[in-house]
Amino acid sequence: MKRSITALIAATLVATTLTTTTASAAPAGHSKPVVKCEFTPTPENPAAKPVRIPSPVARAKGTVDVYFVTNYGPFVVRMDRANAPCGVHNFVHLVKSRFYDFTQCFRLTNSARLGVLQCGDIYRQEEGGPGYKFPDEVTGKETYPRGTVAYGNQGPGTNGSEFFVVHSHANIAPNYTVLGQVIAGMSTFDRMVAAGIADPDQDGPPAKPIHIYKVWSH
Repeated sequence: MKRSITALIAATLVATTLTTTTASAAPAGHSKPVVKCEFTPTPENPAAKPVRIPSPVARAKGTVDVYFVTNYGPFVVRMDRANAPCGVHNFVHLVKSRFYDFTQCFRLTNSARLGVLQCGDIYRQEEGGPGYKFPDEVTGKETYPRGTVAYGNQGPGTNGSEFFVVHSHANIAPNYTVLGQVIAGMSTFDRMVAAGIADPDQDGPPAKPIHIYKVWSH
């Protein structure tokens, strides 16, 4: 408990030093102030936590900062509405619905091909979404350097709540919608990686659980 309080205070201090600029998925590079989004219910995979389907209209300009407090420390992600308006709209909706509060990140990788932390799965890896899905927002030119935050998926058009943060590199196909970049707190991920992975192939559950205590946007 003491550690979680310390992390929360640290995140608040980070927040005071930063500023925020303020369906079918529209492609990146559009100039419209809003776009329509298509959220499709998935009754075969009902919501793991109480959450409504987001509104079908999303802002397509500006950025939003999302603050995370974990048991390894805080981090901040700046999300780009212009690049992924429906994706950012959905993420902020889930944050406001407290979908990510008190959840666990079930996958950590640190291989030559992939170094990411995967979160947003409520039950276990790739299980426990929001009860709906929506299309990708990709151009085919996406890259995923250190600090990138993007949606995970189980195939085209299956975005929901799952996301990943690149802590080193991700040599993967441009099939994943980029939400934004970590702008503070990359050392938090360095500590997670240093704690180890419970798999000899360096792709599996963290050796020590990674918990997200609180997420909010501003």
